[in-house]
Amino acid sequence: MEQPSVRELQPLLDAVRVACELCRRVQASKAGVNRKSDASPVTIADYGAQALICRAIARSFPEDGVIAEEGAEAFLSVPPEERERVVRMVGKLLGERVTEEHFVRWLGHGRGVRADRVWVIDPIDGTEGFIHGRGYAVCVGSLVEGTPRDGIIGVPVSPLDEGGTLFFTDGGSAWAETLEGSEPRALHVSDRADPRSIRVVESYVMGRRSREMADRVYAAADFDARRAKRYDGMVKYALVAAGAADLFIRGPRDIRKNPHKTWDHVAGTALVRAAGGQVTGLDGREVDFSQGAELRGTLGLIASNGLIHSRVVEAMARAAGEEWGFLPRPE
Repeated sequence: MEQPSVRELQPLLDAVRVACELCRRVQASKAGVNRKSDASPVTIADYGAQALICRAIARSFPEDGVIAEEGAEAFLSVPPEERERVVRMVGKLLGERVTEEHFVRWLGHGRGVRADRVWVIDPIDGTEGFIHGRGYAVCVGSLVEGTPRDGIIGVPVSPLDEGGTLFFTDGGSAWAETLEGSEPRALHVSDRADPRSIRVVESYVMGRRSREMADRVYAAADFDARRAKRYDGMVKYALVAAGAADLFIRGPRDIRKNPHKTWDHVAGTALVRAAGGQVTGLDGREVDFSQGAELRGTLGLIASNGLIHSRVVEAMARAAGEEWGFLPRPE
C-alpha cells in the first residue's frame, strides 16, 4: 500500500479537529464520569470523539478495519440524558441531524474487519488528565500489515502552541500545525546526546514500580531526573517527535493482568519514527503491533531521539533487566 498523502488523510485531520473542540466543550462543562467494566473512567467526550473519527473512516476509508478503545454497548449503558446530550453536541458541531442510531453505528464501524490497513483510535488518551482539567490527546494511528504507518495526535492543551497543536504524519515525514490551522511545520527529533542535557517526559501518574524503575534507569544512564516533565496522554510521543523532549519510557507492568493497549502507542510510534526517532520495547526489540487491541508480550516501550536509544536500553538492562527477565538487544 502506498504511503497516504495529507490529502487522503485530510478527512481524519478534520475529524480530529472537531473531536478536540467537542472535548473542550465537554471538559468546560464538567460532565460526569462513568466507569467501564474494568473500573477505568470514561466520559461522553470519549464516545463523542470516537464517533466523529469513525464517521470519517466510514465515509473515506470504508474498507479499512478499526481498533478503538470505546464500544457501542458500553455507550448504551450511559444514562439516557447523557447519551442525548453528546449526540446533540456532535450534531451541532457537524451542522447536521444526528440520531443515537447514527452515533451507535459510527462507534462500531470497522470492528473485526480484516484489512491491510487498520485504524487505531484512542479518542481521549489521558482521560484522568481530561477529568481533572489537565491535558489529554485525541489520537488516531494506522497499522499497515501490523506495522505503525501514520499517526494523528490532537492536543487541545499544548505545551508548544497556544490554542492547541495538531501533530500528524504525511508521506513518511512528521508535521505539526495549530488546531486552528496554521501553516504546517516540519518536525524532527533532537540531536541531543550529552546525558546532562537530555530532556525526559513522563506520565503524569506513575505506579510505584514504574517510578522506581525509571529513577534507576535515569541514574544508570547519567540523566538528570530533575529535568523530567510530566504530561497526560500521547503528547509525550509528540514532544519527542518535535525535538522538545528526547526520551519517554512507558514503564513495565504485569502484562498477564494488565497488558499495554495498542491504541496507547500506535499514533505516537508512527509520529516519532516519521520524525527520525526510535521506538522499541524495553529490551530494544521491535514491538509486535499485529495482535489486535493488546500488546501481548510487551513489558513496556522506549521512545527516543534515536541517538540515545542504545544507552537507554543498556541502562534499562543494568537497572531492571534481571528483575523483568530481559537483556539488551544484541548489536
